Amino acid sequence: MKLLRWISPCLIAAACLHAEPEASRPNLVLIVTDDQGYWDVGFNGSTDIPTPHIDRIAKEGVRFANGYVTYPVCGPSRAGFMTGRYQGRFGFRNNPTLNPTDATAGLPVEEDNIAEVLGRIGYHSGIIGKWHLGTHPRFRPNVQGFDEFYGFVAGGHRYFPADLIYQKIEAVDKRGGWYQTKLRRNDVAVETDEYLTDELSNEAVDFIARNHEEPFFLYVAYNAPHTPMQASQKYLDRFDHIEDPLRKTYAAMVSAVDDGVGRILDELDRLDLAEDTLVFFFSDNGGARNNGSRNDPLSGTKGELLEGGMRVPFAFRWTGQVPAGLDYQPRVSSLDVLGTMAAITAAPIAAERPLDGVNLVPYLRGEIEGEPHDYLFWHMFRRGDMAVRSGDKKLHILGETDDVALYDLGNDVAEADNRIGKESYRAQRLLTELEKWKGELKPDQFPPLGSWDPATDPAPPREE
Repeated sequence: MKLLRWISPCLIAAACLHAEPEASRPNLVLIVTDDQGYWDVGFNGSTDIPTPHIDRIAKEGVRFANGYVTYPVCGPSRAGFMTGRYQGRFGFRNNPTLNPTDATAGLPVEEDNIAEVLGRIGYHSGIIGKWHLGTHPRFRPNVQGFDEFYGFVAGGHRYFPADLIYQKIEAVDKRGGWYQTKLRRNDVAVETDEYLTDELSNEAVDFIARNHEEPFFLYVAYNAPHTPMQASQKYLDRFDHIEDPLRKTYAAMVSAVDDGVGRILDELDRLDLAEDTLVFFFSDNGGARNNGSRNDPLSGTKGELLEGGMRVPFAFRWTGQVPAGLDYQPRVSSLDVLGTMAAITAAPIAAERPLDGVNLVPYLRGEIEGEPHDYLFWHMFRRGDMAVRSGDKKLHILGETDDVALYDLGNDVAEADNRIGKESYRAQRLLTELEKWKGELKPDQFPPLGSWDPATDPAPPREE
């Protein structure tokens, strides 16, 4: 059994105040899917799409029944969990334009992301898959703390190699063409010959094999099961029992991810790293209307502040350090990924950019009682929708109509019973906290997705 690696006393002394009494340096793996439905993992009840390998994370660790992301759409959600801070604090409040000449549209370089935080204490960091935190060169992974990048910078991608016709995003000459760029290793285009999900899984396993001698952070950002709905026959053949063609393709795409997760876990086992590696898994937002996903028993979908938009399949494993098979009910957030990693490793956090996430480990061990968060907040900037959850109570406001609803999620997970008339005093208390938090946010800092038309506004060429 491989022993935990311990950092030096001088680093512990310089670490953040929320560190463990003794700071360890385990490997850190974050696996994120894209638009996966809450229902669509075995540990949340799926019966038509087996996910034995994803389920293994929960079985050998923790299933979070109430695991949330900070936004019901891809880009802002990623900006939140990558920094451990509500993305509205730095104006990342929509999916950014994909225009590679826009030097405003991305994760601000002043913010510290997971790779930058961990890099200061010697971690080797890699991202595989989807970035979606800025296409301008100043925002790309290799200048945002990552030592290795294999993937694509836009928000989605086609899955078969024959469809990848552009050498780089600057060469795109039509809307949607950003889904057809070749993958990049660091900042060089590469040729591929496999189904994209398999390609990303191959790289994840290779990264672990090459870097296991020293502490590493690996972020595996699958774009599946995000549209376009494309699956190889190998995976489609597993789901002949599903008659709906959209659901069948979706199931095949999820199954490809599950195979990849299994290969990642097996590689950790092969190298005797299971007890020396934290593994987080969740979806970047809820299942979308257009991909065949299911968010049962939740209401709503991607793009909404109903539960189906931001409560996601969420699991965590740290073998030997947190209880196995724990079904954890209190509310947790994707913000807690960095909160947990920084605390465990004693990675210093800038005082001027405090984290909104917390260290989950002492809660899971029972060392701290109560909820990790008194409140969780959401705000969709352009639509004006807002929500706040405290305990089982959730206040939901529709910006376009100013309709206000109060739900008791402990008894009404489908958000069918609006209790605003019966519990107006609770609604007012939640609204007060929501408005206070909203006042701490910055305006939108860049043009939104869809504002760039490469056919009429081509990006200038850039040398490879």
